[in-house]
Amino acid sequence: MAAGPLDATVQVPGSKSLTARYLVLAATAQGPSRLSGVLQARDTSLMVQALTTLGAGFVPDVAPTTLRVTPITGLGSSEAAHIDVGLAGTVMRFVPPIAALTRAEIRFEGDPAAAHRPVGGLLWALRRLGAVVRGDSLPFTVAGAGGLDGGAISLDATPSSQYLSALLLAAPGFGNGLTVTLDPPTVPSRPHVDMTLETLRAFGATAAQTTDHQWRVEPGGLTGQDRAIEPDLSNAAPFLAAALAAGGTVRIPGWPAHTTQPGDLLRGYLEAMGAQVAWTDSAGGTLAVTGLGAIHGADLDLGPAGELTPTLAALAALADTPSRFGGIGHLRGHETDRLRALSEEINALGGRATELEDGLLIEPSRLHGGTVDARGDHRLATFGAILGLAVPGVAIRGIEATAKTFPTFPELWLELVRG
Repeated sequence: MAAGPLDATVQVPGSKSLTARYLVLAATAQGPSRLSGVLQARDTSLMVQALTTLGAGFVPDVAPTTLRVTPITGLGSSEAAHIDVGLAGTVMRFVPPIAALTRAEIRFEGDPAAAHRPVGGLLWALRRLGAVVRGDSLPFTVAGAGGLDGGAISLDATPSSQYLSALLLAAPGFGNGLTVTLDPPTVPSRPHVDMTLETLRAFGATAAQTTDHQWRVEPGGLTGQDRAIEPDLSNAAPFLAAALAAGGTVRIPGWPAHTTQPGDLLRGYLEAMGAQVAWTDSAGGTLAVTGLGAIHGADLDLGPAGELTPTLAALAALADTPSRFGGIGHLRGHETDRLRALSEEINALGGRATELEDGLLIEPSRLHGGTVDARGDHRLATFGAILGLAVPGVAIRGIEATAKTFPTFPELWLELVRG
């Protein structure tokens, strides 16, 4: 529990989502790249290992967070191999379309919990595009035939925006490029799709959203780049929420003026729940959040930024009025069923949370101490840490889950609490 109001500046590591996209594009570009600010975490390590298996090269340059990338040459390895996706949705979904462009036969495996994460719709799309895929969930095998023609395809991306991003990231390698039309015409976490387009264009691709539910990527055009990766704004969320839970001010330097990261939506969400939020252009952009002594409930559509739900749910459990969060039914297919997990963990501490069809209803209640089970989910672990700032006797079982995207979280959190 926090001893008093906070006054802290926290430097968070690079964006997981941007790191994953830049690694894939650098590995498939024509010519070498240099990436700085690369996140060092389990998810990104698994991505590097996966792309290395397909024939790319990664060498640290000056610091571990800077990598020189040699792209996959020719058609990659022709030998059978396996890729461990861990629990990383980006590896599970972004790499199979790239594997289909090689002549390798790749078996994709992962943690036991990864078998419950949706991937079948993406594999169905790859089959429609001519790939040889065996299996509809982990483990599955992609037998690359040396390339795909591409063309046009319809896609159901309601389980995950990563289905769409995966196809778009691989599309420059398709003989005819790719046009993807969503059917049904909805996708969660749309800012992540905008991020995919922006990173494609940063690497020289011709990529555009042609209608509200259609995207087009032309063949070829990817060139090596020298790119810096923004801090991870979603990983910054628990620290900013701490300012409301404990009082005081928390600052995150390096917060960009413009970004496609969904974490940037946190500004408005925290204001709606009672925070004072200010951005200045100092230190490459700094976002400061100040708690004003009360947390208010809010009615929010979190569909564009579902990854922020655990952070906001922790604040909602501490709020003085009810909160209703919608648009997040897809969170049932994340590292754990996050809607069920959040409601169960809040209720176990004396709270009042109800799981809805597409979200959560959280009503005011006096919380007591207890153990929050992270359930192997990094965002459940940080959810528990926020509650522990305001509720005596809260412990977290499985804080090591934060290594998935933020290995230094426990140390930085202790520094925050201790001042």
